[in-house]
Formats: sequence, C-alpha cells, structure tokens
Amino acid sequence: MDDALVAYGAGHADGKAGAHDGAKAVDPATGADYLVGIVDGQVAAFEEALVAAVRRALDRKSDGPGV
Repeated sequence: MDDALVAYGAGHADGKAGAHDGAKAVDPATGADYLVGIVDGQVAAFEEALVAAVRRALDRKSDGPGV
C-alpha cells in the first residue's frame, strides 16, 4: 500500500508539473497508481489555471465605472 501511495504522489507531482516518467508508468506493481496520480495532477493544474483566469477576468471587470 505504501508503494502505491508513493507512486500516486509522484504521479500527482509530475502531472501538475506537466511531466511524465515512462519508466514509472510501465512498472507492473505501481504503474497504474502512478498514471492515476498523473491524471489527478493534470486536473489540479487545470483547476488552478482556471481559477486564476476567472480571478483575472473579474479583476478587469471590477475596474469599470459603476461596478
């Protein structure tokens, strides 16, 4: 179980960073956990970018008159 969590954590970090380690992905024992971590990391990075974009859009909108 610990190996699976470590592989998931590594995948999550790699996914957020936009990286991918092919050797970890094909490991028969932990490759699936690593790949799930990659996807979750990519989703987390997307969510952060989306929230930042919405905040920027709202900041620009609030600079207008009467808002």
